[in-house]
Amino acid sequence: MWWNTHIGMPAPLMPVPLAVGDVIPGVEHAAQDGGWGMLMTAALMIAPPMAAIALARARKRRGLDMYIRRIPGISAIDEAVGRAVEMGRPIAFTFGLTLVGPLFFACLGVLSHIARRAARYGSRLLIPQMDVEVMTITQSAVRECFRKEGKPEAYREEDIRFMSDEQFAFASGFMGMVHRERAAACFLFGSFAAESLILAEAGQQAGAIQVAGTTSNEQVAFFITTCDYTIIGEEVYAAGAYLSGDPVQRGSLRGQDAAKMVLLALLLAGAVNSTADVRDAAGSWNSYRTAVARWLVPPSKGWGELAGGESGENGDAGDSADGGG
Repeated sequence: MWWNTHIGMPAPLMPVPLAVGDVIPGVEHAAQDGGWGMLMTAALMIAPPMAAIALARARKRRGLDMYIRRIPGISAIDEAVGRAVEMGRPIAFTFGLTLVGPLFFACLGVLSHIARRAARYGSRLLIPQMDVEVMTITQSAVRECFRKEGKPEAYREEDIRFMSDEQFAFASGFMGMVHRERAAACFLFGSFAAESLILAEAGQQAGAIQVAGTTSNEQVAFFITTCDYTIIGEEVYAAGAYLSGDPVQRGSLRGQDAAKMVLLALLLAGAVNSTADVRDAAGSWNSYRTAVARWLVPPSKGWGELAGGESGENGDAGDSADGGG
């Protein structure tokens, strides 16, 4: 960090102009100078999800679903819906602060399952919203669920209502709805922040059975203490893929697991290789000189100059030390 000597405050670093043809080590294309290791690694990470998605879609066309292990949280979801139906009280569901994205569509799979059960057993489903795009997609999805269950007339547009796009105003609206309607089951799936405890306490005070699922690590502790069951992290995506039956979600989930195994194998191979051969001919430690590192990103002109300069400096220092001795 450069310092401004006049006021004693750090000044931003200025970009250094480069001449045409200059090579910056580590920035050049991975395939330059025959470096196909990094591209092959990227292909190994991308290929399993793509292949799994294609396989899942092919199996779906034949009427088969790709296998995904049923996690315990799914049983908790069915139990909560059953309790609300037995008590004759409504079900509340919220996406929290979730916007349109991968997490939203995973949670939408969970909501669709709950909506089909609510339509089948004649239970009200309350879904307060804080984003208009999420609200529009949710209305269409829930309406379709009621239609597939043969009860389109049971769908109530007013049960999917916009509260506010402000964080705590939305939380207050959710709390009021749960208390007024005396919800028997509350589902909190999505991304949450400081309002998470307010939302969870609302169902707790109303005596509702609660199931939460979030990828927000900071909010997991609050849900564990206030909800009957909490689905943590990537289990949210697993639950959405399992309940929706969507071949793309199921294939993506299986493929990502395979890609993680490939990445883990490469990390272990690199760690073993670096541990076994960590010193160059001069005796200095340089992990880049290992075979795995050179396979992933072969030494280009820039790397060669950098390594040569370091070796030269070490050699000169060694000669000086010998001469002094």
